Amino acid sequence: MATAQLSAAPRPAAHPMANPGYGKRSAPDQEPRTGRDFAHLPVREASIAIYLDRLDDESDLSIKTLAKHLPHGQCAIATALNNLSAAGHLRRVRRPVTVDGCPRWVWHTFFSRTARNDAWWDAFLAGEAPVTEPPASQAARSAAYGVLARLGRLDARLTLSAGECGALEEQAAEWFARGAGEAQLVQAVTAGLPERVAHAYGFVRARLLAKLPPPEPRTLRYEVVCTACGEPGGDGALSGGLCGGCWGGRPALPADRVQAHVGRLRAALRAGTRTEEGAGT
Repeated sequence: MATAQLSAAPRPAAHPMANPGYGKRSAPDQEPRTGRDFAHLPVREASIAIYLDRLDDESDLSIKTLAKHLPHGQCAIATALNNLSAAGHLRRVRRPVTVDGCPRWVWHTFFSRTARNDAWWDAFLAGEAPVTEPPASQAARSAAYGVLARLGRLDARLTLSAGECGALEEQAAEWFARGAGEAQLVQAVTAGLPERVAHAYGFVRARLLAKLPPPEPRTLRYEVVCTACGEPGGDGALSGGLCGGCWGGRPALPADRVQAHVGRLRAALRAGTRTEEGAGT
């Protein structure tokens, strides 16, 4: 029943990108795309999953942005993302970076068309997941080659031949190995182009080398956070990408503590009302 409605998912043609280095990341070693990738999900979740799957890496996956481009409200999208996380398609993570000497957090949402269990996600996000070799019949070029081949369509001055794309493929792939996304790589190569580029191959090669980001720390690649509340999970504290409280496992407060807290709130409200009445006389 659900599969009959999956084609209704809107096309993500005009979906905005996140700030460079943020946003969507595609998990590796996914199965080839078919028409039944999300048939095991409810209709709403399947439709949103199809939309996310079609988005480019570094697309903005905030709930507010998704609500502007999908026929669902923010609450519905938040619930659907939680369900996609529990089903093994999505994980929210953060990693520390230093920009201009100031430490800050960079947030990503990893998405996998192929559902993964907790053990796979934990290993992958710790940098320990085994890489599955693609089938021998798979002739598709790497993502790095694809980015290089598209440069000429973005700006004719950067048009590369097939051989030049192949020669630069390894250098472009190193960007992805260091945590950069496609949008970040394209921005680095295309920003501030001179009026005339005499030799596109040499120009692109020089920029790939000069602007290569530093390698990511090898100790811990990402810190997983709860998909629902955004709080870090710690070691083994998340199930399906959700913390115990967001799964419904957080124990309820004792009745006396709830009553005491409500009493304090009522007292504060009464005190505030009296103060406003006194100020108005």
